[in-house]
Amino acid sequence: MPKYHEFIIIGSGFGGIGMAIQLQNAGHTDIKILEKADTVGGCWRDNTYPGAACDVPSHLYSYSFEKNYPWSRRFAPQAEILAYQKHVAEKYHVMELCQFNTEVAQADYDETRGRWVIRTQRDELFECRFLISATGQLSVPAQPNIKGIDDFKGIVFHSARWPDFYDLSQQNVAVIGTGASAIQFVPEVV
Repeated sequence: MPKYHEFIIIGSGFGGIGMAIQLQNAGHTDIKILEKADTVGGCWRDNTYPGAACDVPSHLYSYSFEKNYPWSRRFAPQAEILAYQKHVAEKYHVMELCQFNTEVAQADYDETRGRWVIRTQRDELFECRFLISATGQLSVPAQPNIKGIDDFKGIVFHSARWPDFYDLSQQNVAVIGTGASAIQFVPEVV
């Protein structure tokens, strides 16, 4: 039998946390957040590469209702942004709305009943009246399609899935891309 909630939010990054709080402020109480990871944080939980930090001023990365956070720097590091998200989620009782380690596999709208039917990777079923996707544009890393990459003998990884166990100190490293992440981790790797 599916578990019913009026609102189901997919994802517990900035968008999911903020939406849950705004729904609560509007008087809604039947809210469930389905999160594939084991805690809140979205890309700030997942991106742990060396030098990861906000590329806009930290106070702009704050919710309007929780803006007096004691940021240590103008451009806060990843761990501090994640701590802020956890602080907000705990203060506004969002953590208790979350079901962690629950990845959504499929969502279909049943027009006859006016409900969304959600199936997780573990075949758990949920239904809701309102489904809100807060998965974020950075939730799935984009791997470049490079001819011959499958033949490369070294380790290949995306900065969003940085392998903490791998020591790069005595390695030759090639970086594909020059975006915000590369600008942060290349000096650290060097």
